[in-house]
Amino acid sequence: MSEPGLTPVFLERRSYRRRRMMDALRLLPILGIFLWMLPVFWPTTADGPAVADKMAMSTAVIYVFVVWVTLIAAALSLWWFLRSGPEMGEDADTEGP
Repeated sequence: MSEPGLTPVFLERRSYRRRRMMDALRLLPILGIFLWMLPVFWPTTADGPAVADKMAMSTAVIYVFVVWVTLIAAALSLWWFLRSGPEMGEDADTEGP
């Protein structure tokens, strides 16, 4: 139910993607906390002899560092994509020579 005379909001594809990348960059710490908490739920030797698949502490440490490096790489790649494109208010035709 739109009123006559009002045009629908149209977001330029480039600025829309840029904003979604900024949102993804903001959500990376939350994703990292979630992924770092997963080893807490892994079965260990303290759970008793009834647990068949026990995870070693070294596996959890390797997992934490792999998650850490992956989050750094994801943040770096998102930052690089945000940095390489034109600013949100700029037009591709108005860039300098």
